[in-house]
Amino acid sequence: MADKKQNKRNNNKNYDDDYNPKFRKQRKKVCILCSDKNFVLDYKNPEQLRKFINDKGKILPRRTTGACSKHQRDITLAVKRARHIAMLPYAQN
Repeated sequence: MADKKQNKRNNNKNYDDDYNPKFRKQRKKVCILCSDKNFVLDYKNPEQLRKFINDKGKILPRRTTGACSKHQRDITLAVKRARHIAMLPYAQN
């Protein structure tokens, strides 16, 4: 009797064991700088760098920007250089 109830519960699953309906697997982001060879990161272009900082002026992490580790270091360096020459603010109000 117990085996029939157990089998009945298992037969109701129409999905894999690792599937969780609350959390959807997101598509992996692709590095902008790797995918587009014409895209050149320049610290003298603040409009381009604003894509990589949030509204408070903080540098966005890799999981948000989708950049690879090599290009994330380049982004960080460019943002810091732009801040140093006052093209980007250190903090937003």
